[in-house]
Amino acid sequence: MDTLNDISQTTQNYGADEIQVLEGLEAVRKRPGMYIGSTGPRGLHHLVYEIVDNSIDEALAGYCSKIEVAILKGDIIRVTDNGRGIPVGIQPKLGIPAVTVVFTVLHAGGKFGGGGYKVSGGLHGVGASVVNALSEWTEVQVCDGHHIYHQRFERGNAVNDLHIIGETSSTGTTVTFKADPLIFTETEVYDYETLATRLREQAFLNAGVNIQLTDERDSENIISENFCYEGGVSSFVEYIHKKRSLDVIHPDIIYFSAKNEDDTASAEIAMQYNDSYNELLLSFANNIHTNDGGTHVEGFKRALTKVMNDYARKFNILKENDKNLSGEDVREGLTAVISVKLKEAQFEGQTKAKLGNTAIRTLVDKLVSEKLEQYLEENPATAKAIFEKALMAAKARDAARKARDLARRKTAMEGAGLPGKLADCQSRNVEETEIYIVEGDSAGGSAKGGRDRRFQAILPLWGKMLNVEKARLDRVYGNDKLMPVITALGCGIGDEIDLSKLRYGKIIIMADADVDGSHIRTLMLTFFFRFMRPLIEEGHVYIAQPPLYRITKGKEHHYAYSDTERDKIMSELGGKYEIQRYKGLGEMDSDQLWETTMDPATRIMLRVEMEDAAAADEVFTILMGDKVEPRREFIEKNARYVQNLDV
Repeated sequence: MDTLNDISQTTQNYGADEIQVLEGLEAVRKRPGMYIGSTGPRGLHHLVYEIVDNSIDEALAGYCSKIEVAILKGDIIRVTDNGRGIPVGIQPKLGIPAVTVVFTVLHAGGKFGGGGYKVSGGLHGVGASVVNALSEWTEVQVCDGHHIYHQRFERGNAVNDLHIIGETSSTGTTVTFKADPLIFTETEVYDYETLATRLREQAFLNAGVNIQLTDERDSENIISENFCYEGGVSSFVEYIHKKRSLDVIHPDIIYFSAKNEDDTASAEIAMQYNDSYNELLLSFANNIHTNDGGTHVEGFKRALTKVMNDYARKFNILKENDKNLSGEDVREGLTAVISVKLKEAQFEGQTKAKLGNTAIRTLVDKLVSEKLEQYLEENPATAKAIFEKALMAAKARDAARKARDLARRKTAMEGAGLPGKLADCQSRNVEETEIYIVEGDSAGGSAKGGRDRRFQAILPLWGKMLNVEKARLDRVYGNDKLMPVITALGCGIGDEIDLSKLRYGKIIIMADADVDGSHIRTLMLTFFFRFMRPLIEEGHVYIAQPPLYRITKGKEHHYAYSDTERDKIMSELGGKYEIQRYKGLGEMDSDQLWETTMDPATRIMLRVEMEDAAAADEVFTILMGDKVEPRREFIEKNARYVQNLDV
């Protein structure tokens, strides 16, 4: 009854007085995730992007040619550009300098139709104020060609007025800030490579703009790189192929660009085919990476497929009775960068992952339709190489369809259709079911004995698995290592995948903590990434974390999942103890495996996430591809991050 009274009282008190109004930048500090996505490393780096984006907007407007980004000691960020400088005059509506307005008022800036910028990225005028709100302190310095102005802010509030500190004949803006430890969970983790990747990307998308990144945190080992690409998006495609050591099937990069009639939108596309079986389309709108594509990508795909089929019919590459090439056929092995810039960009969702402007679809469609057809006719040797690859892809797709149909008929003839080695669970509720894909029969036996059969299924794998990085879809069907996985999950693969038919909510890869186990995990993840990517995107794939050590003192057992944890337990126990190093899952009995790795109350699991598809794609290409040298370079570069390597 007390609870009911409390609820009733709360309901009665909920009136106008209970509605909070967050003034100024208070809202940003209260709900930072709404503005920058998270308060972890991702959000921390986003602060840098917002300030850089303002400088990029100056470059887009034609007033900035150099941007310098520095990570200073104490993880302080400084961004300098040689643009016009943020206006220092009094903003008539608020009666304070415009630069102060930009850093303290949400939705204030030159990007709301006042003529300051034709196109812009960033958070549409909230970038500088959000960075200011989420920083322990921020300092801005503006050069207007006559004077140097300076102002300091602390946690979003100005601590002094804008004032002149010197004279100058140059123009530009310098913003220096330190992320607020009261907001961010990890403020000491600016990652040089993460920032370098983003800034390099911006340099590709804005041909001729010079962007420099310097890491000054270690005074004895200062790192600095300069990014400037006169070739723009064509250089981007060249860089991707070179970095991944992919062999191209035609030497030249195909490039098109166009603007609409009233000069409010432009598009540029660079594309080149390589000998892999995977496509990589990177799309951008106003320099923002649109992970989920949008209208510009739809226009590109539609026009590409139509032009290729029209050309193939016109020159008798496809005979009268031949089926048309599919979109997948004409994009196999394609690397393309699609960059559009437009006024009033409309993004779907807070994260701006998808562009929604319908007019840009028409612009891109028309550009590709006209220019690609002309290019193919003028370059018959390149056209021949591209069509040979597309026709091979079509044959493989047809073979995959036949193999899929055969697999379905075989499954139907065999009855229930589930793999013979699968120990299924009783529940059919996907919200609670989970399947452990286990390396080897011995570990599979322990897992079957230790599981909770109500909701946990076990599927043992054995033998060497197919490396799908080097295989088309037709080789996956009928493969005795992968087909049991496909059948057990029940949701199909490739373009037929349907997550509504998924039989298990969690797919857990459980392999030994040694080199062979790592190889199995990588092969499985490559398979999921290439042919069942929605499983990763929707958060269904996990990696089990079995312990490395069992430490026994008397009747007490302790498990350690790292060398550091082992040392801590040993120091706490003191005296005599026994320590066992697990070489494989099969060394654990069923009870131990349940207690350490399978019990939802005590286990540790890593969910496989895909924040950056392009980066993941690159890693899989390097690690699982044919070329040895880039794989060696990658391993040498990242060896220092490896923990618990068992050789």
